[in-house]
Amino acid sequence: MLVVATSGAGFVLGSGSAIDFAGLCWTCTGTMMVAASANSLNQVFEKHNDALMKRTMRRPLPSGRLSIPHAAIWASSVGIAGTTLLAYKANILTAGLAASNLALYAFVYTPLKQIHPVNTWVGAIVGGIPPLLGWAAASGQISLNAWILPAALYFWQLPHFMALAYLCRSDYAAGGFRMLSFTDASGRRTALVALRNSLYLLPLGFLAYDWGVTSGWFCLESGLLTLSMVAMAFSFYRDRTAKGARRMFHGSLLYLPVFMSGLLIHRLTEDEQVQKEPNSSKLFGFLSSENLRLDRENDDEIIKTRKESPIRNHTRPPVAYASVAPFPFLPAPVYADCDL
Repeated sequence: MLVVATSGAGFVLGSGSAIDFAGLCWTCTGTMMVAASANSLNQVFEKHNDALMKRTMRRPLPSGRLSIPHAAIWASSVGIAGTTLLAYKANILTAGLAASNLALYAFVYTPLKQIHPVNTWVGAIVGGIPPLLGWAAASGQISLNAWILPAALYFWQLPHFMALAYLCRSDYAAGGFRMLSFTDASGRRTALVALRNSLYLLPLGFLAYDWGVTSGWFCLESGLLTLSMVAMAFSFYRDRTAKGARRMFHGSLLYLPVFMSGLLIHRLTEDEQVQKEPNSSKLFGFLSSENLRLDRENDDEIIKTRKESPIRNHTRPPVAYASVAPFPFLPAPVYADCDL
């Protein structure tokens, strides 16, 4: 549901003055189908690993309630259907992002979890793509200001998951998953990653305002919200215990919906973005138009002076008036006067 919510938020942010609610519903439906496919493939590939972990051993595949062929058929069919739906109801760019994210999650992130701790950063990229998908569905393109929510999701996922990985590090180790917390007995590196990426969230509120995505109120609210997130991450860094990690985890769960709600509440439409044009730009435009008006007046005066001058009755040769001869072996040309 988080994937659907973030893609829907991206759609609303990428909409102009009017939101296409039918398009929003189709986008959320297609996204949900593709996400279901990716999650199903993940569980197909990790059936034996999930059976070794307490938090996943009761899933349909490891518990034997569903067979792998049935799950694979379901995942393939719903993934193809969801991608096709996005291509038909939205655009090819949206469908391409959905298909790419499915492949990245199922065929890169999933096997990488058993190979190297960098899987967490790859997973954060996967989590940041759905808002781009929604924005592309609404606008047909991906502009610079479309990256605010994806960046927030990327940086948010790291402290969120580091807290979870610290709490479940023994469970992940039993399942054969190589997380950063597995080789970090003291928890210092895990907590430091959480703190560092919480700090990276701080400028996003200002960027959302500066790039014309939201009003200035969001800049203030986002700053205060992120400072609370940083405080929890710092507390986890100083007190690397299950209690500190749990506080960090629960705080991150609260952070994201509040951040997304602020983006949607304070978002600016295209008309409001035009009204938000800086005064310096308006002043520059005024000066430019004033200079243009003065230039036109000067041109009119020059034309009027030429018309009133008696010299205008004499013909000026077109090109070689100032030359002695166009070629050294020819005599100088003679121009005859004629009336205009």
